Amino acid sequence: MKTSNALLLIVVLLYINASTEWPTHTVCKEDNLEIYYKSCDPQQDFAISIDHCSDITTHTFNIRAAAVLSHSIKELYVKLDMIMNRKTILTYSETLCGPGHPKLIFCGMKKGEHFYYEGPVTLGIKEIPQGDYTLSVKLTNQDHVTVACADFTVKNYLDYY
Repeated sequence: MKTSNALLLIVVLLYINASTEWPTHTVCKEDNLEIYYKSCDPQQDFAISIDHCSDITTHTFNIRAAAVLSHSIKELYVKLDMIMNRKTILTYSETLCGPGHPKLIFCGMKKGEHFYYEGPVTLGIKEIPQGDYTLSVKLTNQDHVTVACADFTVKNYLDYY
């Protein structure tokens, strides 16, 4: 009996370790624009949503985002890759928190703290590139440790004219 219990426990633990992929979440979905994401951090998922996809093309739109921080943020860096047909066609990086940079609400937060933001965001873009593509986003802290990462799938068929 003890052997079968031990075997069952091993099978359950192997299954849990094998299924570390997070589900795909919907950011927004409308007729001509859909945005989904999946966390690429095997240790942590997070939540982000907006009310209307079309709001992204306005100057400022409202979002909701939440996560429990797995690492402290004294400095924070973002790297974004735009990928089409499995090829990186654009790379962008920026310092979000750190000396000489504007202080965002999550700068200085500690490991284990709950981050929640509901309010306006300005991306500074006039239109979202058309087509189907992936935006790979990675946030790292001062220790070069991943704070959060996700792959966003964008399907944009909006007509801007």
